[in-house]
Amino acid sequence: MSRSRSGVVAAALAVALAVSAGCTAGESVDVDGAGPGGSGAGGVLQAAISGEPDQLDPHKTSAYHSFQVLENVYDTLVEPDENLEMRPSLATKWTTSDDQLTWTFTLRDGVRFADGAPLTAEDVVYSYQRIITGKLNAAYRFATVKSVTAPDPATVVVALTAPTPNLLANLGGFKGVAIVQRGNVESGAITTKPVGSGPFAVAAYTSGDSITLVRNENWWGGTPKLDGVTFTFVKDPTVALQNLRGGQVHWTDNLPPQQVPALRDGDELTVESAPSSDYWYVALNQARKPYDEVAVRRAIGFALDREAITKAAKFGLATVNQTAIPKASAFHYDYAPYSHDPEQARRLLGEAGVRGLTMDLMVTSEYPETVTAAQVIAAQLKDVGVTVKIRTLDFAQWLDEQAKGNFDAFLLGWLGNIDPDEFYYAQHHSAGTFNFHKYRNPTVDRLLDQARTETDQGTRKQRYDQAAKQIVDDASYLYLYNPDVVQGWTGKVSGYRVRADRAIRFRDVSLAR
Repeated sequence: MSRSRSGVVAAALAVALAVSAGCTAGESVDVDGAGPGGSGAGGVLQAAISGEPDQLDPHKTSAYHSFQVLENVYDTLVEPDENLEMRPSLATKWTTSDDQLTWTFTLRDGVRFADGAPLTAEDVVYSYQRIITGKLNAAYRFATVKSVTAPDPATVVVALTAPTPNLLANLGGFKGVAIVQRGNVESGAITTKPVGSGPFAVAAYTSGDSITLVRNENWWGGTPKLDGVTFTFVKDPTVALQNLRGGQVHWTDNLPPQQVPALRDGDELTVESAPSSDYWYVALNQARKPYDEVAVRRAIGFALDREAITKAAKFGLATVNQTAIPKASAFHYDYAPYSHDPEQARRLLGEAGVRGLTMDLMVTSEYPETVTAAQVIAAQLKDVGVTVKIRTLDFAQWLDEQAKGNFDAFLLGWLGNIDPDEFYYAQHHSAGTFNFHKYRNPTVDRLLDQARTETDQGTRKQRYDQAAKQIVDDASYLYLYNPDVVQGWTGKVSGYRVRADRAIRFRDVSLAR
């Protein structure tokens, strides 16, 4: 989902691929023994994820399934630590000019891509210019960037048009701003055979089944303990759990939510959860009637019983929230104007002259909670005279339909947010990259533009509070809940940690033999 992040959609990958690491497509892997190359240093971790990446170009994909893989393949200039504080990665240090308009980054010595080619400041410049000039998914993160230059191979200078307090988060918050290899892009191989500088490299891809990574012996962070990681695509959480219990899988984030409390209390597996920085929501297509009417959108908002939806979809593993930013954040805005009020919903629909409305609600089978939540929503809207037709698609189709605007409504989540700008700008600014539901409000545009360049934290929060209130009042999104991150693994896995941003990092993981 995005990250749900989506817009540009590639066709599902249809062939298995191999890279210079020596794997051939479809090569078998010993779950507990030596991985490709036969070193036996750490085995191959088997990870079950709920869906297949739409593609592996970090600048063009917006699918969370892609980023689960790419988190282990690419590096960024900086990156968030476990507390979501930005720390060195490819850059070891940085300085800021007194006017906060010039940032100078010093790159780590000796970094190489997985194919052995050196990574220099020119690769950073190329990567950022590709995003900016191509108006790719993360282009909104560079809105205040005037230029990116490389005065020497170890230095990157970012010049800004205005102070940008979230610049580090923009440059390292997720792998959509990864540093890519120019030749890999220009050859077209990046969508299926990416070459990054991260701890692992893509070795094989079997469409509809799995992606195999092998460790990158050139990684600047040290040789990973694992020989590799195989991501298998398992839509059904019950099957993922069965495979985890049976030893075919070592790790998964696709567990049946109703079983999580018992699994957490048991001794069979390690199951951990933590509050996330994610939010889940319903979006109504304002390019279609009658959803262009705020009264109709608000009516849908009053028809929803968020407690019931959250309980059905997450079984207590989420917190109801009518705004995007979770309650634990300093930027949370405590605002909840939509009580569950069917009478109010019917009144608003009547005043708007809407009767006998049939609404298409698009969900994806690769996120089962969307299907479950949609069923509850359909029952609730039926009570106010709205017939919901649930349309269940695989995620690649879902992304395609979203990008084309072929929906009345959709239900999904936005994952891995760090700075408040990530919760609102791309989704609700009139020029936002992910504003697929065509929301327009000049006041919100102004507030979001001001907030992203405001250096005083108190004033910045006021701007975001005002924007959040207007977004909720306009029912741009109908927010539902902030979910917990829930992941499980077997006793053979050590060194893994659950993260609030849902980044899946296997760089420090090892397997018991």
